[in-house]
Amino acid sequence: MKAKDAPPFRKAFKELQRDNVKITLAVVFVVCIAGMALALGHATIHFPLLALATVIGGYMAMNIGANDVANNVGPLVGSQAITLGVAILLAAICEVLGAVLAGADVVQSIKGKIINPAHIESTTIFVGMMLSALLSGALWLHLATAIGAPVSTTHSIVGGVLGAGLMAGGVGAVEWRFLGGIVASWVISPVMGGGIAMGLLAVIKQVLSDKEDKKQAALRVMPLLVGVMGAAFAWYMLAKVLNKKLPFSMQGWQEIGLSLAVGMGVYGLFKSYVLKKLPVLENTKESVHTLFTYPLIFGAALLSFAHGANDVANAVGPLAAIVQSLQEWGNHAIPTRAYAPTWIMLIGGMGIALGLSLYGPKLIKTVGSEITELDKMQAFCIAMATVITVLFASKLGLPVSSTHITIGAVFGVGFLREFLQRRTLAIRQMILDAHVGEDASVIENFLERFEKANPKQKQEMLAYLKALKKNNNTLEYSIGLSKKERKALKKAYKSELVQRSVIVKIITAWVVTVPISALLGAFGYYIVDVFHIVERL
Repeated sequence: MKAKDAPPFRKAFKELQRDNVKITLAVVFVVCIAGMALALGHATIHFPLLALATVIGGYMAMNIGANDVANNVGPLVGSQAITLGVAILLAAICEVLGAVLAGADVVQSIKGKIINPAHIESTTIFVGMMLSALLSGALWLHLATAIGAPVSTTHSIVGGVLGAGLMAGGVGAVEWRFLGGIVASWVISPVMGGGIAMGLLAVIKQVLSDKEDKKQAALRVMPLLVGVMGAAFAWYMLAKVLNKKLPFSMQGWQEIGLSLAVGMGVYGLFKSYVLKKLPVLENTKESVHTLFTYPLIFGAALLSFAHGANDVANAVGPLAAIVQSLQEWGNHAIPTRAYAPTWIMLIGGMGIALGLSLYGPKLIKTVGSEITELDKMQAFCIAMATVITVLFASKLGLPVSSTHITIGAVFGVGFLREFLQRRTLAIRQMILDAHVGEDASVIENFLERFEKANPKQKQEMLAYLKALKKNNNTLEYSIGLSKKERKALKKAYKSELVQRSVIVKIITAWVVTVPISALLGAFGYYIVDVFHIVERL
């Protein structure tokens, strides 16, 4: 059943989408965080520079919220599990909680991977470089959001640091080997995400949607699926989010054991839920698929929490490094690891939540419905594919982007639907051709029996038709569609299920993210250096 917003909430959310309200709230936000920085930053000098850096960091966080969070809630909204307004509220709350409660204690803004600090000659140069990197990444994310292209926020800030670092420290300052992993992730992330999503969808379709008694299949299969989802999310949270927050260190086998225990608990709870819902369900795919609603909501909430804990570093990492540099200005030391206090993490979380609320709907619609239409089962496969791919890739040491994984999973689901649709079309034409000359009611009866048959029965029916065709060499293909008409219909199905123009736009944006943000970063540093902005502030 489609969730409904309460009228006051729906009215408030609609009000947020007015341009004048967006601009007003954004201005109020940057003014407030500038005040927070001056009150809590504890910098003894360069107060204007501290305020400027905080405003740029908040602007970056807003653009992360507007662009990146769509990957977590887009499939949820596209499958109509919940409405857009409720999804944004859920994600915004979880993003702030993730940033503040589970944000990394140590934010490695340079990480020793992009720019070698030994090539940066002074604190002034370093601060100028970080300011330029932050602003360039934010500007590119703003542009990508405007054109409806979900891109990697990590790659955006990497490009900004790269361009500014080249200008500040020269070619020798860049760790070029790290960029090879960025390029590899363009292929690895979407291919892995798409492949896993397609595999999950094919399996679930066979064991659930294609069964004649779908209600009993749901009772057998869905608790197991949701239990596996619970175990995967528990392992993801332990390994990727909470590992630095626990009061003790956990070994890999302990993480797996605890995750399996969580999965078993989720299995039992969800089986009770299915037993309770089963009497009111109809024996149809649409009815059974409503059981995926709550798993999808919890999955989106956990992904948003994890995103707030991890990706907030893209906004506040450089900001934390700038704040630390200003606090230790007299030491002339370049920080390689910047400690982010709670007020900085709060600014990052609030910025992500505000950006999502004001400018996120455009990208949420792109991910949820413009690439391909999604139902709840397909959205479930996308969420599972994202978590499994991140875990699998991290254990293998493969460079992946969560943004590219999710979009790749959406692509994979769409392409599998295309394949199945074309196969259905071919089978239908085969049935029509095999019944040439027969009464229309006979053909209709066969088609109806074929639609209701299970996979094994369908195979037997098709084998019978193939044998019939082989033994009847004079069979005339006068019923159905001509070859030209079949080709046109296949093309129509192809463009309907997966929008090629959207795919081209997104992949192009992925490829140019690092180069464009690097150019913006280089230009930004040039302006900062020529006009001596850091020294003046």
